[in-house]
Amino acid sequence: MLKHLPNAMTCCNLLCGCVGIVAAFNNDLLLSSYLIVIAGIFDFFDGFVARLVKASSAIGKELDSLADMVTFGVLPSIIIYHLILESVPDLPSIWKCYFAFVIAVFSALRLAKFNIDERQTSGFIGLPTPANAFLIASIPVILRQHEDWAPYILNANYLIVFSFLMSFLLVMEVPLFALKFKGFGWKGNEIKYLFIGISAVLVILLNFAAMPPIIALYILLSVINNRSNSVRKTV
Repeated sequence: MLKHLPNAMTCCNLLCGCVGIVAAFNNDLLLSSYLIVIAGIFDFFDGFVARLVKASSAIGKELDSLADMVTFGVLPSIIIYHLILESVPDLPSIWKCYFAFVIAVFSALRLAKFNIDERQTSGFIGLPTPANAFLIASIPVILRQHEDWAPYILNANYLIVFSFLMSFLLVMEVPLFALKFKGFGWKGNEIKYLFIGISAVLVILLNFAAMPPIIALYILLSVINNRSNSVRKTV
């Protein structure tokens, strides 16, 4: 039974994505956002449990990508679609909503690339789809907690630029570190512990509004880590 647990958790991830899509089309973007977070927990632990019970398999890898495509690709696109729909001033501008699905397209490219890219065994090349989804999931919650921010967020043109920016980050050729620990000592894990520590402080101070600076911090620390590794190799 333990051998089937990782795939069962992946299916729970997929189920969260499906329910989240229904919630989004019922105009409950908050529920959609929370389901992305819950799915992210399943996504993190399915791989962890698979390694723990030694149940890694080819079908598990493919199932994980298919689940991620729905939950972290299609569902975030639908959330942005509804946000743009809410922000368009009139019916002639409604065509702008469909730019949101560029995120789904580039998420598919990102996941397909990850499955065949041997460079991504211990880290990532480009922003992981769950990180992108968490950022998008934070937007409806931020709007709920900070209603006065709505004029700055609910702007169709801003949301379209945001969609293309995040799509670019998904496939950019920049190595990003993964929160995988071979050991828990400080040496070799400095960047990871620094990221976790600062992120925890940001969450305490800003709640869900911490997500955008956390993603920016993740990319910045990855670039710094890449430069440090390059310097070490040349010395």
